[in-house]
Amino acid sequence: MSTPMASTPRGVTRVLILADAPVLRRGLIGMINETAGMQAVGTPGEPRRALTLAESARPDAVVVELGTGRAATLNACRDLRRRFPQLAIVALATSEDPAVVNEALAAGVRGYLLMNTSPTLLGWAVLAARAGRTVVDPQIRRGEGAEVPVSRELTPEVPLTRRESDVLDELIQGQSNRAIGKNLFISEDTVKSHVKAILRKLGARDRAHAVSLVLSARNPGCHCGAHRLAEAPADV
Repeated sequence: MSTPMASTPRGVTRVLILADAPVLRRGLIGMINETAGMQAVGTPGEPRRALTLAESARPDAVVVELGTGRAATLNACRDLRRRFPQLAIVALATSEDPAVVNEALAAGVRGYLLMNTSPTLLGWAVLAARAGRTVVDPQIRRGEGAEVPVSRELTPEVPLTRRESDVLDELIQGQSNRAIGKNLFISEDTVKSHVKAILRKLGARDRAHAVSLVLSARNPGCHCGAHRLAEAPADV
């Protein structure tokens, strides 16, 4: 069932949610509405209704579920991009197959994230897609035979320690300092010290910039410039 939502304040990114499962739709609405500067404006439910709702809701971006009904969803993505060329489409997917990633990108998807992505990375992907950039989930490991570029690691001049690498992995998942400390069994002050060391070694301005550098290194040709568009978490 198509669900239009309330009007959106000026300057807020309007996001349409296209997902089959009601539980997933509710979860995505919550993630989007809890992200600063974003608001969910509709949930078509069925892919064939996406274009009709987009006509009335006029979203800036669409977050789509790319699961069992992939063919119908990608057809909806093609229709949306033909009708609204500037529309930013971000997919949440279950498959890590490079062929599926390529198929989605060819259909007009500009962000390809796995279902277990963090709200922070989803928000960055939406903003990056709006800026004309492409984001592929850093969890996806791509082989040399794939058509998409081969992933590689960012190598700082001064290597990260093992613990700093653990903290960086947590940052990529969008975790706060408090959550990182809890996950790694270290104090919040220790987390802050590690973050400062990571920023220094990577030559990053802030934690969002550090994440962007790592994503770009792992996904050549994928320029996640969202660090210029979204603020880093407050507990830098």
